[in-house]
Amino acid sequence: QLQLVESGGGLVQPGGSLRLSCAASTSTFAYYTVGWFRQAPGKKREGVSCISSGSLDTNYADSVKGRFTISRDNAKNTVYLQMNSLKSEDTGVYYCVAGRPCGRYWHETPPGDINYWGQGTQVTVSS
Repeated sequence: QLQLVESGGGLVQPGGSLRLSCAASTSTFAYYTVGWFRQAPGKKREGVSCISSGSLDTNYADSVKGRFTISRDNAKNTVYLQMNSLKSEDTGVYYCVAGRPCGRYWHETPPGDINYWGQGTQVTVSS
């Protein structure tokens, strides 16, 4: 059973940066596509970004392209989401997820199709 633990959330001003981390409980993590979903207050969960097991493929929602960068270090069983130029609309709970191949439309994956979820970390962008 793959367990995912997020960290790095917090309060940041608009235009600021945060780096989220997702640590896995097992080395089999290296074989999974890993990604991030988020849920803003009163809205549905949405896919943000994913990265394939060997880091060859990445995918980003249009709303974060050019601002967010996903990366992974399989030796540390960790995936990162570097978030720059943050906006108020980026506020929400960010979830690390795994189990769905990282393709062109990954960010449109229904949440019910994702096998593994972390507990989430809160990101608040506010002045």
